[in-house]
Amino acid sequence: MASTNEKALKAIDAISALQNIDMLVKNIQNKSTISSNSNLPFEQIVTEEGIKKRLDFLVKETGKEMDVLTGGKIFSELTQLQGNIENYIGMSMIPTGVIGPLRVIGSAANGEFYVPLATTEGALVASYHRGTKACNLAGGATSICLVEGVQRSPLFKFNDIAELGQFLIWLLPQMDELKKITENTSRFAKLTEIKSNIEGNHLILTFEYHTGDASGQNMVTLCTDAICQYIIESAPVKPLFWFIESNYSGDKKATALSFNSVRGKKVTTEITLSEKIVNEVLKTTPDAIAEYWKSSTMGAIQSGAIGAQGHYANGLAALFLATGQDVACVSEAAVGITRMEVIASGDLYASVTLPNLIVGTVGGGTGLPTQRECLELMDCYGEGNARKYAEICGALVLAGELSIAAALSAGHFSSAHKKFGRKK
Repeated sequence: MASTNEKALKAIDAISALQNIDMLVKNIQNKSTISSNSNLPFEQIVTEEGIKKRLDFLVKETGKEMDVLTGGKIFSELTQLQGNIENYIGMSMIPTGVIGPLRVIGSAANGEFYVPLATTEGALVASYHRGTKACNLAGGATSICLVEGVQRSPLFKFNDIAELGQFLIWLLPQMDELKKITENTSRFAKLTEIKSNIEGNHLILTFEYHTGDASGQNMVTLCTDAICQYIIESAPVKPLFWFIESNYSGDKKATALSFNSVRGKKVTTEITLSEKIVNEVLKTTPDAIAEYWKSSTMGAIQSGAIGAQGHYANGLAALFLATGQDVACVSEAAVGITRMEVIASGDLYASVTLPNLIVGTVGGGTGLPTQRECLELMDCYGEGNARKYAEICGALVLAGELSIAAALSAGHFSSAHKKFGRKK
């Protein structure tokens, strides 16, 4: 999952622009001295008393009211659904739980967050909550959004490769003009790069954009269409035909190409857990977790998986549902690498890297009532919060990886699902 030198420099600039780099280093180094006295009320059996306790606790801790999510207000503004749904008949209500606080030390996210998870899978919230507790006792997870980029990849067909070459020679110097077209099409999109892939008389052009705080799939489609209209009108060599998407960009699918670069936001997150925390909270040992990770990684390789991880999709799908993301993007977002090892002190080092986080805090479903409330619960609604949200995603995924690896390494996986995931 290497980055080009240019992208690496952009990542460093982005981190420096968001937060003084010396302060970030200081926060990371001092994180073990930071702890939380917050104790989110947890219960396995759902009761009215428990619901009230958690809501009162969250209001006290965050100052956020969740009137629509809890049914205190009825959603009736049908005009808000414009652009989100066709043939509307009603709402599918998905149970939503909360975990936390999840402490994150990042370039954009820095603090404690209560994370909403919408799911019908018993044991999922309990597992992520346990992982969150372990991370908090260790001072929090360091989570950094490294680089951003959303792509659209149109295809052009020519009579032969000679025509294709003429077309490409004309196109490549047009970058400044294409940037202007992008800016005239969208207030937020910025065209950053064009890549070409030639296969016979087929040319795939990959246009990469920064999309601000939106996840950006629609934005890059509109911008790319405007660019292609200009190309077709102006190019001295016309293609026989073209399509706005060649199925090359990685949209809604796991691809090796995106895995090795970025699609959306690339985040890496790490933590070191003491042997005591692993023993007391995760109920296993650093050696057992590390051995499970090595063995399971070999299993992932043999299965042909892209990347090697446990269950990124579990936490991401639940968070995406709760916060109005395009849930189908889990197919690409849940690609990455988990690493766990015992370091010289006997403690456990763990990290996750997610190169394909297609997420946003504006647009799409983020403005719908319950989704907005869930984003506001994490102080992630609106402009200026997408990188922060992505770094929280990384910390959430890390908490989930720690908890499931612990359960599997200690032989508790089946009993946990029996306890939390079955009807009584």
